[in-house]
Amino acid sequence: MHHTRAARHTLLGALATLALVPVVACGRSVSPPASAPPVPSPSSSSSVTRPHASPKTFAGEFAELERAFDARLGVYAVDTGTGREVAYHDGERFPYASTFKALAAGAVLRTYSLGGMGRVVTYSTKDLVAHSPVTEKHVKTGMTLDALCDAAVRYSDNTAANLLLDQLGGPKGLDAVLEELGDDVTHMERREPELSRWTPGSTRDTTTPRALAGDLRAFVLGDVLGPPERARLTHWLRTNTTGDETIRAGIPKGWAVGDKTGTGSGYGARNDIAVVWPPGRAPIVMAIMSRRAEAGAEHDNGLIARAASVVVATLP
Repeated sequence: MHHTRAARHTLLGALATLALVPVVACGRSVSPPASAPPVPSPSSSSSVTRPHASPKTFAGEFAELERAFDARLGVYAVDTGTGREVAYHDGERFPYASTFKALAAGAVLRTYSLGGMGRVVTYSTKDLVAHSPVTEKHVKTGMTLDALCDAAVRYSDNTAANLLLDQLGGPKGLDAVLEELGDDVTHMERREPELSRWTPGSTRDTTTPRALAGDLRAFVLGDVLGPPERARLTHWLRTNTTGDETIRAGIPKGWAVGDKTGTGSGYGARNDIAVVWPPGRAPIVMAIMSRRAEAGAEHDNGLIARAASVVVATLP
């Protein structure tokens, strides 16, 4: 694998630096205020004008969102220019679902570099799994690694994601890549679609908002990848087709967003991870994760969008 030793030192150094930055707030230790300001609706999120939010205020807003949506919410965001953080249940485990596809694409780029992404991967109809809108059209010809990454990140194609995992040695292979980068929190065990079938108390195929944001930051903004590879991954994220109703819906107009969504097959799990580029400022990295208590519960994109708007108001 390329850049392994340099990437490890770079990410570990970055994480050590972040550890020295005071966390703005953590949902476990801050009680909601008696009367939190109203949380902006998705329709108003494109023009957030609230003043700078205090730790107590945004913790209360996240708690209010949990009550309103009857869900558990985990949030971690960092302004990479100032180091300021927003953290709420950021060390709690959630099923990561399809958000891993962005990391898998990054790991493939790291392994093969841009020059090797033209390699063709062949597969058969037996390899196809549910929700494979791109790969199902190319069984006869196979697809390049570049095209598989595009399908996995931009269209959340499950077969493409599994084929990328094959190039990395399976879920354990991607897990090992993340460990090399300093992430010993994420537990990757299964493939699609099984990995999205989470049950309460299980640590399989789970991570925390803080760890997931750190991984995305390493691949998109760190030097884990070379400049051409970072540019390609960034392009996939910024042209993602599945995130219009999640983090993007809570971000002001004119801000660029590169994201990867994830949806669990039970317990209302819904996530989105993103790098956000405000005009004229350093990027913000955020991971917003959610789940519900009932097995048959549906997810709500509005929860993710409104949580993103709270982050934006807190890191103006």
